[in-house]
Amino acid sequence: MFYLVTDMQSFTHIEGGVTAAAGFKAAGVEATVKYTSRRDMALLVADEPCVVAALYTSNKVAAAPVLIDRERSASGVAQAVVINSGNANACTGALGLQNAHEMGRLTAAALGIDQSLVLVCSTGVIGVHLPMDKIAMGVKKAAVALSRDGGHNAACAIMTTDSVKKEVAVELEIDGRRIAIGGMAKGSGMIEPNMATMLAFITTDAVIAADALDMALRLAVEISFNRIVVDGDQSTNDTVIAMASAQAGNQSLSQEHPEWERFVDALKTLCLELAKKIVMDGEGATKFVTVKVSGAATAADAQLVARAVAKSPLVKTSWFGVDPNWGRVIAAVGYSGAAVEEQRVQISIGGIVAYDQGRVAQTGELDAMRRAMKARFFEVEINLNLGDGCDTVFTCDLSHDYVSINAEYTT
Repeated sequence: MFYLVTDMQSFTHIEGGVTAAAGFKAAGVEATVKYTSRRDMALLVADEPCVVAALYTSNKVAAAPVLIDRERSASGVAQAVVINSGNANACTGALGLQNAHEMGRLTAAALGIDQSLVLVCSTGVIGVHLPMDKIAMGVKKAAVALSRDGGHNAACAIMTTDSVKKEVAVELEIDGRRIAIGGMAKGSGMIEPNMATMLAFITTDAVIAADALDMALRLAVEISFNRIVVDGDQSTNDTVIAMASAQAGNQSLSQEHPEWERFVDALKTLCLELAKKIVMDGEGATKFVTVKVSGAATAADAQLVARAVAKSPLVKTSWFGVDPNWGRVIAAVGYSGAAVEEQRVQISIGGIVAYDQGRVAQTGELDAMRRAMKARFFEVEINLNLGDGCDTVFTCDLSHDYVSINAEYTT
């Protein structure tokens, strides 16, 4: 199926997160933007201006940092990314845009680089202006704290309602050279599979042109961050940024390079692991559920069905309650917008058949489903038996804690 990588043995996992790749330093410091006793400002810096590619939210309401970064990253060159948590700087008007520019200017001044090389990211509460005195202090602290070992602190500093930091790094050999790819991400709520869906930052020391990095990133995002759901809400700040320092010294990667697919596979795996970490850390989540759809008339139909099931509050609450209510699943299939013929549909939960082309599960099968649903991880499989279209979305349940977290988010 399209979402699988092709060679899982062509690379190894390593430590280091976003600073695993040569040519990058990072820091995470306390700026008290919102939080008073934790890191909340991160800085990621390349030794020299480097290749960059990025993807952003498709929400028509985009935060000020997204507006700036879209323009700057289009050049294909950047050197630094500054990130604050606790405040999204979204829906903040002209002053918000001015503050985002100032955040970039302060960073450029602290690093001694051109402001056009600085990307700016924010995450947190919408509709609140940045406390620029605290931003200025945080930028100075982060610039002093930059180190090759700073990736872990940076990963902590970009968290909001996340309960754990999210880091992955892998390495592989291309052209006889060691190439590393590292990444960090944040996200546990306001997650919907449509464009980037959270904040993620990826580094590599591979030699690769901007257009090739953009292509590789799009391929990786499509099967990872575009295939996760926590609550069906898409953020105003969603951003994925990839930077390549070229310090590995390999022959420049492109589709013509004989080991292009190995590099893309490694990037896909890294992004998929970060995406899964987001789902596993979903706000209040107790279950990680993989929704697999096959037999759809088209690939687009398969995606419609997978997303409808993964986003349904009724389905998600039944998972939390360990209730094998497959009726909610088939209802979501029916309203998804995909071509569906009820008497052809097959649904399994936790490997147990719930509905088979008109035959419904009996007491023993329902009991087996309940046992399967008690596990932290299980699958929901849906076969429409109409064609070859398939898709997979990763999601979680909807619990009491999700309501509590989000009912009190701004207070």
